Amino acid sequence: MTFEQLRIFMAVAEHLHFTHAADALYITQPAVSAAIHSLETEYGLKLFHRIGRRIEITDAGKLLQVEARKILDQVKLTERGLREFNQLQQGELNLGASFTVGNYWLPEKISRFRHNYPGITIHCTLANADDICTGTASGLYDLGLIAGEVKPVQRKVLEEETVGGDRLEIIVGKEHPWFEHPVVKTEELLKTSWVMREPGSGTQQMFEQALARWGILPSELEIILIFKSSEMVKAVVESGVGATALPELMVKKELRLKTLKAIKVIDASGTVMAKITRPILQLKHCQRFQTRAAKAFEALLLDPSSGTR
Repeated sequence: MTFEQLRIFMAVAEHLHFTHAADALYITQPAVSAAIHSLETEYGLKLFHRIGRRIEITDAGKLLQVEARKILDQVKLTERGLREFNQLQQGELNLGASFTVGNYWLPEKISRFRHNYPGITIHCTLANADDICTGTASGLYDLGLIAGEVKPVQRKVLEEETVGGDRLEIIVGKEHPWFEHPVVKTEELLKTSWVMREPGSGTQQMFEQALARWGILPSELEIILIFKSSEMVKAVVESGVGATALPELMVKKELRLKTLKAIKVIDASGTVMAKITRPILQLKHCQRFQTRAAKAFEALLLDPSSGTR
């Protein structure tokens, strides 16, 4: 039994006339007769009584009419659903984002996307940068968004595009001696305690790269606490414990309220060291199929007029 046979059968059942059914379907009358004959032969049942020049539907035909209507209605619903997916009227978008990006940079972009495409359901997972790269490479996320770097082994399967930027600030609280002297020499970084993010976080990666440029090994620092949450790092440092490096995105309010202070670093000659900047990267798999929802979100992030960059 084919979809076309059911379509022809339903037209005959509606018109109770082979020629009228053929006209409604824009096919020939012999094609209609052949389709009905094939169904009747296949199942050994009469679907219509031929009475002179008219026909009547049989009990078997009435049963098939009820079931065929269900099937054809379901096909229509499926077709409509596929069109809605194509037109972004429904669907899902799975995002993965590193903690700082997900908490401070991404919400406004998601809000704008939802305004444009209210039928798309968005799932967003927050994790450290390494986990987001791994999840995007394995197909767990349609798009990944991180601040930091992609490991060389993951670059083989991931495409990356810069969609924004942030910078790290060396931060202390009011109780720290640097709060009143917000310029320190590179060697002074070895004379205070530090509160850090865990290895694998984009924040930690960028800070360690800056230390290397300044001629300092991370192992030379006095690291007293390590957290998986930048919010915990911020709260501890704000209470007066140690120094840290945090994204400017997440400490803007505290800097404005002066509960935290950003510290400039200078070398022995008094030259201010370059700021610790980092890109916000969009990641996607090189070969996996990309949904229309993912393409639309990517277009929003890459559109200069959207204010996301």
